[in-house]
Amino acid sequence: MKHSTIFERRTLSQNKRRKSAWTVLAWLLALGVGLPTARAADNSGTGETIKPRTTVYPDGRPSATLRMEAKDQGVVLKHGDGPGQCDKLGARDVWVYEAEGNYYMHYDGAGLKGWLCCLATSTNLVDWTKKGPVLDFGKPGEDDSASASYGVTYLDGKTWHMFYLGTPHVTPAPDLIPSFPYLTMKATSAGPAGPWVKQKDVVPFRTKPGTYYQDTASPGQVIRRGSEYLMFFSASMKRTIGIARTRNLDGPWTIDAAPIVPPEEQIENSSLYFEPATQTWFLFTNHIGTDGVDEYTDAVWVYWTKDLDQWRVADKAVVLDGKNCSWSRKCIGLPSVVKVGNRLAVVYDAPGGDSKSHMNRDVGLAWLELPLTPPSGNGKK
Repeated sequence: MKHSTIFERRTLSQNKRRKSAWTVLAWLLALGVGLPTARAADNSGTGETIKPRTTVYPDGRPSATLRMEAKDQGVVLKHGDGPGQCDKLGARDVWVYEAEGNYYMHYDGAGLKGWLCCLATSTNLVDWTKKGPVLDFGKPGEDDSASASYGVTYLDGKTWHMFYLGTPHVTPAPDLIPSFPYLTMKATSAGPAGPWVKQKDVVPFRTKPGTYYQDTASPGQVIRRGSEYLMFFSASMKRTIGIARTRNLDGPWTIDAAPIVPPEEQIENSSLYFEPATQTWFLFTNHIGTDGVDEYTDAVWVYWTKDLDQWRVADKAVVLDGKNCSWSRKCIGLPSVVKVGNRLAVVYDAPGGDSKSHMNRDVGLAWLELPLTPPSGNGKK
């Protein structure tokens, strides 16, 4: 999912694909054929016309030709000063939710003993008060013994439910970055700030060999539709989003046989917004790019649909990347979106500058004007 985004995979088949992709590109340019483009559209929410840009990745992975540009406000939460040094090495992987006029942020605090889900609170999404970890490590041998992080919340009207990422594996100290498998685990609370009680007997779903979720099956946003709940969870390898379904938040979930888009899209994590004006769902997600040397989270993308069961790879756009982020030129972490008046807040993490590191990340804030309208243009399915 989100912590394993820098890999050096140099298989023979990948090298052949890269060579083939660059050969075709060179041939097209020699003939004077331009790269695919889309019609310019007012996607910024500010009245400015944004010209779509196309990024061609060295390995030929799909790119987004359209842009729905968010206006970046910059860093709103810096790592390093959390209670008990809970985020001394970084603050990232955010989940933001609102309750009774207050905003709550779960974020992964990279502490000296590992990564835990931490809480910060705010009344305006800009000024945050850090509260420290809301989960602890599991006991040796348990699925969350090395990390209990990325806490996605859902209120069923009375009870707060948290689906969080657990893993028994991390990289060596000092970074202690969570490693495969990424597993979805469960906790509950009477209030949005906790305290959270782990439900060790609840197993929503797990990874399964031979499937698109064989290495990761970690949590994403939960949407209620009638009597059914849908979770848009992260799956890999490669990276994509799948749908898990249940009628009981404290019971098992059934996973769809196929993801919402092909794994070649290279996306992970989900935060959804429904636009009443157009009856359209927008799924914000993290895209994994490559510069030919490393893989890393290079942008926030958005997909849109009117039917949660039907998604098209053509219907996507770049929301935030190094071109419109004011402080991180290469690497942009996962998004969490929340409606604030007539704007949509996009909260994300990044390491800043030209860094592609998992560590020493801070949390940033960007904005989209409402109502959201999909950018116009032609894409390939």
